[in-house]
Amino acid sequence: MSMSMAATEITGGGGAVQAAPPAEPRYDVAAIMGGLYGDGIIGLKGAFDREWVRRLGEDIEGLFRDALKRPGGAVGRGPNRYYVEIHPEKIRGFVELATHPWVVAVCSAVLGPEYRIVEIGFDVPGPGAQYQPWHRDFPAPPETLVGRRLNSLAFNVTTVDVSEDMGPFEIAPGTQWDEPAGFDHGMFPPKSLYPRYEARAQQKMPKMGDVSARSALTIHRGTANQSNKSRPVLVLGADAPDARNAERHDLQFTRACYDALPDEVRPHLACRVVDELVPIVQAHTIEGLVMGEA
Repeated sequence: MSMSMAATEITGGGGAVQAAPPAEPRYDVAAIMGGLYGDGIIGLKGAFDREWVRRLGEDIEGLFRDALKRPGGAVGRGPNRYYVEIHPEKIRGFVELATHPWVVAVCSAVLGPEYRIVEIGFDVPGPGAQYQPWHRDFPAPPETLVGRRLNSLAFNVTTVDVSEDMGPFEIAPGTQWDEPAGFDHGMFPPKSLYPRYEARAQQKMPKMGDVSARSALTIHRGTANQSNKSRPVLVLGADAPDARNAERHDLQFTRACYDALPDEVRPHLACRVVDELVPIVQAHTIEGLVMGEA
């Protein structure tokens, strides 16, 4: 009988002992690859408990208030819509997010074992936020356009239960492979293509504790927030070794915090280790989003 059909026998001591077969991977690599190379977005419900998310929401709320007071601290992404890049040690839960088995499995499957975390921040679509134009977060690199390979991912963690009136995130599945002919800045498709995206559009309404992973090249937009509530969402960006998104960001750790990180986290960080954290100058502005939908 072949090794694939029976447990391995180990002989020793009082006789033959049957070893347990290798454990199955916790998350299916084929499903991860199929989802991100197909629709361009996947998710895991209930990845974190609601108390963990509540603490994250508290941290984001305080950081957002501080960012609004600081010149250039919050970058506009349209009316009443902001993005803030942050220092990981300023939030509780960074290590739990970076080491979550699903996050690790997704990064390893799509980006390879030497993936790097290059960004952490949050989006806040507030009451009155308008529809964004359909867009990518940055131009598609040659590795995707020519090599047909994804070399970056964005993970999102909502801090609230999203409802239809809160301006849900909307995505057009499969469009990460669209050629950018006629795209302004390689990111904004012409309005003649909007019917294609609207026909494919899916609105995402995650709950506290859910996490998603997507290609930021998949065409998407924020929708109008008609409620009286904000919809904060944490963003974690990861790259394959040949991607260059770290150039748009400035991930920093103080020496004490960096040294205290688990051994399995430090090799996966594209960061500076500093004596004192300095305010982040946001290098990833998206000019076409400042005014929102035309």
